[in-house]
Amino acid sequence: GVRQAMLFQRPHMLRLSALNNLALGLWLDRSLALNWRAAKALALQALQRVGLQSVAQQNGRQLSGGQQQRLALARAWARQPDVLLLDEPTASLDPHAKREVEALMADFAAGPAPDKPLTLVWASHNLGQVKRLATRVIYLEFGRVLADLPVSDFFNPTLLAERSPAAHAFVQGELS
Repeated sequence: GVRQAMLFQRPHMLRLSALNNLALGLWLDRSLALNWRAAKALALQALQRVGLQSVAQQNGRQLSGGQQQRLALARAWARQPDVLLLDEPTASLDPHAKREVEALMADFAAGPAPDKPLTLVWASHNLGQVKRLATRVIYLEFGRVLADLPVSDFFNPTLLAERSPAAHAFVQGELS
């Protein structure tokens, strides 16, 4: 089946070190079948992947919002999903942390190897982020799909006005 992982807007951290916050989730994921030592090794690799190895022993709850979100991304990435679902991944972050998380999202989307891309599906109200990172936009209003277009078509005002007046009105409102 398709392996998936989820990243929430505000990640939940336990009163454990950053490393153990990560390792515990991996160890408890029976589909990975890792012993504690292997879970800790994979957790350390994931911390390095997101540039947090220097805070490995710090309490996960005392990390900055951006560091917590990167830790949550590491936790999701370490499960080696085919699809990563993200809910407003940068909504509560300052501009610097937002850029760091976006860079990781772009990096993850490239996949560990060209033949093994990672699909990211995320909810966002941030049109700039969508324009920078997405390849396809599915525009929803009250649970109804009002547009499903390649990103270049979605941000083409003439084409969008023709295909989805509601999505066009939203984009114009957000950009003005």
